[in-house]
Amino acid sequence: MELAKVEALLERYFDAETSLTEEQQLRRYFSEGNIPTHLQAYKALFDELDMAKAETSKQPVSLSKPAASKSPWWYGVAAAVLIGIGVAGYQWSQPQLTSQEQEALAAFEKSKEAMLLLSENFNKGAEDLVLIGEFTQAKNKILK
Repeated sequence: MELAKVEALLERYFDAETSLTEEQQLRRYFSEGNIPTHLQAYKALFDELDMAKAETSKQPVSLSKPAASKSPWWYGVAAAVLIGIGVAGYQWSQPQLTSQEQEALAAFEKSKEAMLLLSENFNKGAEDLVLIGEFTQAKNKILK
């Protein structure tokens, strides 16, 4: 391999821009015997990497099982039941209106509706009075 190509690959290697095949080319180059003196330090690096890759452990590795959920599944069911009881109790505890109170509430709503209608008509009449007032002022100016 050419020296310029090796140096370019080394620069890309240390910038973490090389592919796996380019890294294999560098490893093969540094495993050969003809390496320039200024690249000898890299030979030691690649030799150490090859040794580390070949290293294996003599002790067996035991993987622990994932910890089981500490709370049983029925905790969720119990929580859902408690929430349901709470909501039902809240709904049940709300005061229910008697028929007389319901009739009074309906009458109040009808009265409110009638008052709104009256207010709208009153406002329209007030607008008409403003126009009549302007007409009267204009008439008085003309007649004087």
